[in-house]
Amino acid sequence: MIKYCFTLLCSVFTFSAFAQVDTLAYRTIANAVQKKYAADKRAVYFNVRFKTDSVFVESTIIEAINAFEKAFPEKEKARLHTVLLPGLSLKGLTYGVTNISVGNNRSQPFHGAELMTQTLLGTPIQLLKKQGGFYLVKSPDGYLAWTDAGSVAPMNEHDFKEWQVAKKVVFIQDYGHAFSRPEVNAARISDLVNGNILKDLGAEGNFIKVSFPDRRIAYVPRNQVADYTEWIKRPNPTAEAILQSAETLIGVPYLWGGTSIKGVDCSGFTKTAYFLNGIIIPRDASQQALVGEKLEVLENDSISVDKCLKNLKPGDLMFFSAAKRRGVSNGRVSHTAIYMGNGEFIQSAGMVKISSILPTAINYDEYQTKTLVGARRILTQIGKPEITRIDQHDWYWRKK
Repeated sequence: MIKYCFTLLCSVFTFSAFAQVDTLAYRTIANAVQKKYAADKRAVYFNVRFKTDSVFVESTIIEAINAFEKAFPEKEKARLHTVLLPGLSLKGLTYGVTNISVGNNRSQPFHGAELMTQTLLGTPIQLLKKQGGFYLVKSPDGYLAWTDAGSVAPMNEHDFKEWQVAKKVVFIQDYGHAFSRPEVNAARISDLVNGNILKDLGAEGNFIKVSFPDRRIAYVPRNQVADYTEWIKRPNPTAEAILQSAETLIGVPYLWGGTSIKGVDCSGFTKTAYFLNGIIIPRDASQQALVGEKLEVLENDSISVDKCLKNLKPGDLMFFSAAKRRGVSNGRVSHTAIYMGNGEFIQSAGMVKISSILPTAINYDEYQTKTLVGARRILTQIGKPEITRIDQHDWYWRKK
């Protein structure tokens, strides 16, 4: 397909040089390059735009840029402008740390765009491009999205390394606040949620003095935080630990793109349950379904309750496809949940709740049960690709 498109493009330019570029031909090329090198927009950014007689190409991978550039006849190269992200326009500010309790990352650089994911306060991110009041960012799980510039503290390499090695604390309560003085009745600086990370400036009575990524100073009750180093150096979590974190979210409303106690979608829920125990897994259900140890839960493409009860263990991830209700057996994974044992699973569907695959159970979820397409074991695969301990992720942790 790409070879055909390249041939087509070259033939377009054999007639003469145009005053304006042939956008149709170049869009054909762009589509072919996108399909081969950047099919998953969540992981690879590739963008082509046209302005009068010029073509502008941006991508996070050089292979996509090279493929597009190869299609250009030599005599037309002056029209082509390429940028490998992160670009020079950021002036070295290619690092950043989320600066508010929960940062919203969207599909496009405007507030009305679809919410794709969220990052918590203290999350290290890579800044790739700035457009208007938004940054294109990559989060530690490799996910690309646009976030409001006000929710990020941009940093150069020196400042980012300083943040990495600084003494820090983690907020470990479900919800709370940082205050302007070491008093619970003082003015509030920010709200906080479980998993927020702040720089530790020392104890003051019953409070810890903290610094936000943008250097705001505040105070947080000592009994609401844990030492960051101890938090990330915990042993690999048990199933009990994962389920304990998951159950703290029961009743939290479903929020498309959500990854915090303020609201979670299905994969944001599973991701958060693991993150709060020191493990980073992929963001979306369809991505999570590709990692870990595959488990047998089907019989002739339908759920086998016997296999589920035999093969699943607490902490395993279950995957579902809504397309299965339409008779599509190989449809895209659209939902995920955490198995609890005895046929029960915990999921974010409407809200976080406990359901069952057993038809005799009072909490039987017939809709989800009949769309089960697979399951994966994560806990025995920690350290394998895309199942990463926080202290093994070089964005979160750097030795002094």
